[in-house]
Amino acid sequence: MTHSDHAADLATLLQARSSGPLSGKARVPGDKSISHRALILGALAVGETRISGLLEGEDVLNTAKAMRALGARVERSGDFAWSVRGVGVAGFAQPQVPLDFGNSGTGCRLVMGAVAGCPITAIFDGDASLRRRPMRRILDPLELMGAKASASGEGGRLPLTLNGARDPLPILYRTPVASAQIKSAVLLAGLAAPGVTTVIEAEASRDHTELMLRHFGARIVSKMEGTNGRNIALTGQPELHGAEVVVPADPSSAAFPVVAALIVEGSDVTLSDVMTNPLRTGLLTTLREMGASIEESHVRGDAGEPMAQLRVRASKLRGVEVPAARAPSMIDEYPVLAVAAGFAEGTTIMRGLQELRVKESDRLEATAAMLRVNGVRAEISSNDLIVEGRGHVEGGGLVATHMDHRIAMSALVMGLASDKPVGVDDTAFIATSFPDFIPMMRSLGAEFA
Repeated sequence: MTHSDHAADLATLLQARSSGPLSGKARVPGDKSISHRALILGALAVGETRISGLLEGEDVLNTAKAMRALGARVERSGDFAWSVRGVGVAGFAQPQVPLDFGNSGTGCRLVMGAVAGCPITAIFDGDASLRRRPMRRILDPLELMGAKASASGEGGRLPLTLNGARDPLPILYRTPVASAQIKSAVLLAGLAAPGVTTVIEAEASRDHTELMLRHFGARIVSKMEGTNGRNIALTGQPELHGAEVVVPADPSSAAFPVVAALIVEGSDVTLSDVMTNPLRTGLLTTLREMGASIEESHVRGDAGEPMAQLRVRASKLRGVEVPAARAPSMIDEYPVLAVAAGFAEGTTIMRGLQELRVKESDRLEATAAMLRVNGVRAEISSNDLIVEGRGHVEGGGLVATHMDHRIAMSALVMGLASDKPVGVDDTAFIATSFPDFIPMMRSLGAEFA
């Protein structure tokens, strides 16, 4: 089979149909956010970092390649086990090739921050989807710190050339939106600056970067700011030391088997080591409000991140209102929550989803379209998604994924419990975050054809 045949084969249609109950135990892939950060901080540390449970999806592998291109030694030492020998804070070498992040906004934006504090020039690029995503809001604070973007597409889009700061400046920066990517880029650049770099958020975003910086030896203080915000102060120019990192299972990936188990009658599924960081568990909170049976046990922690075993059983769901303040803790889970809402009785209103418009696709429009083509009434009102649940979903539609892995997986979950099969136009992009999604779901009893 030639490479192009293989690519065409990966991009074939896939259909999910109503199956018997899902049952069994599984571990979803390592958390993507933690995997990216472990590689980047390992590369900025002195000595060896050993990572177990790394997500070996394309997005994370592209970050590993970028760390190699910037001078770190990155080696795979076994299944999901990796070793990184770092170059120290501000120690990145000038890369000889463009840094290609494929489909990954997180990898690209975090590495921009890390490069911004080094006196080097790097070219950042990605696939067609990533080239459409806005980078200006990352570049604005980095330019205040002394970095400079040149030769970029319209609105600071990729491909772009980033010239790191010779003498990075610490700044106090108020983020315009709740975004862990903006915050993390500023903090990673701030590692190289003398003095204290401060980020103030009106709404707290996920705090993985702060927890992991502390794990690697940085001095970082995070305190409340107003009602829902955070004030994060990082002391610059620390010596980060190599560390052991156990990557917990990704709650955003766990969302798919969780919702599948809730909507497929008679299901009983157990997922191990799922991260339960409160800034990432908005979906579990919401599903429980809808009537979901989700039990936590075997609670433990690593690198500051809590994790637990989840037991999920099929449940009768009801419509709820999801407040906008919860959006940062579940921003990637809305497409699959919308699927659960379709199977619930009554109306579910998800408020404040403007951030979904700048994901891999306009994820808000794509989610509504996925529901409508399968007979679910859904409307977008400003930045709110309103889903009319009737307790069952007709199905029978072909979903346009728009190169978006989360839309593809959400649609396949929907098909497992709908009256008629649900098809997706392209499964190739599932590999960016969850390469084993289809075999893992099949192992629990899902039917895909």
